[in-house]
Amino acid sequence: MDLSAIERYYSRHVPTLQEARSEYAVLLPLLQKPDGLHLLYEMRASSLQHHRSEVCFPGGRMERGETPAACALRETWEELGIAPDRIRIFGEADFLHLRSECLMRPVVGLLSGIEPEALTLNPQEVSSVFTVPVSWLRQNPPQVYRYPLRPEVGDDFPYHLVRTPKDYSWLPGNMVLPVYEGLPYPLWGLTARITMHFIEVYSAL
Repeated sequence: MDLSAIERYYSRHVPTLQEARSEYAVLLPLLQKPDGLHLLYEMRASSLQHHRSEVCFPGGRMERGETPAACALRETWEELGIAPDRIRIFGEADFLHLRSECLMRPVVGLLSGIEPEALTLNPQEVSSVFTVPVSWLRQNPPQVYRYPLRPEVGDDFPYHLVRTPKDYSWLPGNMVLPVYEGLPYPLWGLTARITMHFIEVYSAL
């Protein structure tokens, strides 16, 4: 075996989710306003096939060879008309494993000189935007709902080959669903998870 080939591969390899179907990146956009730091959110267009009319951050599928930051900047430009040079990237937040066997990579960045009311929204993807003060999010944590995801193992699984009884106790996964109350639009699910994690990090600084 050519050990040098193995070494070359792993020395250049950027780890990702094993057998990931795809990777996505979103921008967690910070905005300075007179009353303090805000997060900017989108309302997805009602014409979209998936997650229509839901609250989200700007973002989308990463292209081959693209970094999470580059993807987040590109998608923000396409969806909100904010040029990359108007965004100061701070870095990546912790990534999330999606049940669709994909990876979500949030990128934290500060918008410079942006007025939400003056943004050029892409109507095919975004119906509106709004901001929420970070101070409000800190004072109003979400209700967090947790539900088990139970594996459904088929009758054709070869228990005899792995020397395991058919009553083997498969461990369930978990679905975590934060829900923020008191906002004009529903903030829940994946976007709420990213928000909640950012607020936890921010509050610990």
